[in-house]
Amino acid sequence: MSHSAHRRTAAATALALAGLLTAAVPATAAPGGPPAPVSRAAAAASPAAPAAPDIPLANVKAHLSQLQSIAGANGGNRAHGRPGYKASLDYVKAKLDAAGFTTTVQQFTSAGSTGYNLIADWPGGDPNQVLMAGAHLDSVSSGAGMNDNGSGSAGVLETALAVSRAELQPEKHLRFAWWGAEELGLVGSRYYVGNLSSTDRAKVSGYLNFDMIGSPNPGYFVYDDDPVIEQTFKDFYAGIGVPTEIETEGDGRSDHASFKNVGIAVGGLFTGASRTKSTAQAQKWGGTAGQAFDRCYHTSCDTTSNIDDTALDRNSDAMAHAVWTLSAGSTVPPGDVYETTVDVAIPDNGAAVASSVTVSGRAGNAPADLEVGVDIKHTWRGDLVVDLLAPDGTAYRLKDSSGSDSADNVITTYTVNASGETANGTWQLRVQDVARYDTGYIDSWRLTF
Repeated sequence: MSHSAHRRTAAATALALAGLLTAAVPATAAPGGPPAPVSRAAAAASPAAPAAPDIPLANVKAHLSQLQSIAGANGGNRAHGRPGYKASLDYVKAKLDAAGFTTTVQQFTSAGSTGYNLIADWPGGDPNQVLMAGAHLDSVSSGAGMNDNGSGSAGVLETALAVSRAELQPEKHLRFAWWGAEELGLVGSRYYVGNLSSTDRAKVSGYLNFDMIGSPNPGYFVYDDDPVIEQTFKDFYAGIGVPTEIETEGDGRSDHASFKNVGIAVGGLFTGASRTKSTAQAQKWGGTAGQAFDRCYHTSCDTTSNIDDTALDRNSDAMAHAVWTLSAGSTVPPGDVYETTVDVAIPDNGAAVASSVTVSGRAGNAPADLEVGVDIKHTWRGDLVVDLLAPDGTAYRLKDSSGSDSADNVITTYTVNASGETANGTWQLRVQDVARYDTGYIDSWRLTF
């Protein structure tokens, strides 16, 4: 960041991304909690966005290690105009080129030296709706800059590579960026934005910024510049039970400002720099009260030892969640869809809760291949028992609890033979947390006939 004021698994992700269907069997009906408010019957509604993958922490840290080695081989830093910066850009570019991105290196001049931005476009998506995610790649001259901002650069890189691995085909066009000379006053991002025509600026639907996302005494701060982007990040953190605060320390001091200043919607994440963590913040986030969020900010001790793995992991996953969610389109799967997006809290080790969808205007019974799309955010999904309740109260067990399943979230599609059920009426998704210590909520669910 510039001084200038200017418990998850890849298996669950693979299941959701591949759209694999799990057969459900009838279960004994049991009384559930009160139903959530009924949403619209959405025959033309959008489905939930495809599930974002878990971003492997080991992969993000491997990128950081490479950036640390590059700094060590080039005078101890990766600053603008120094060989360590260009070597860092070359490393990132090679990874993206191999993954199928179209990369562009944009040159500019600052402080008498040539600077570089790296832009990576993922093929496909609507070119008139571009979602961008970026981070500054340069360090200050006094150190390797692993938290500021190797952390954001590595997280954005691994998220981009996850897009490639998933062969993601979002409705919006995805563009990733690594900025040069941020530490000199957002020079690279300002140059990029300044060279966009008014038409091209209008095509950028949003820019997500990631600057210092692994501070060693971390806080969890969310930009509040755009309400939709802000809520997307907050939803992720609510789902894993981590409280957030609005980011204020970096206002105007990182590359999102270049976009915000020309009217582009922006958002992002931050774990704190030189400000001191309060007692209240230490109580809710852990860490040490009375110390800076990053005691090595802009100094030589900002190495790979200056990274909090938990913060880096959470923020990388939140980054992927935002990219997947905000780039998703409105393509409706075959069949008529009835959906609710009303959140329903799931009490820890408490009574079952239910969320309702009302189906009307259909003839006869439900199909033998009724699809039940479920998006439940939870910090330990093995605690959850999930049933579909037909209008007559018959319960179909979708998921049992499992003490060995420590992953987050239930985001998948089940297939139910509901041919013996009348289609019309109020269907419910019933969820119960049967063990202690973890929290979550029903984010959304849908029936596809």
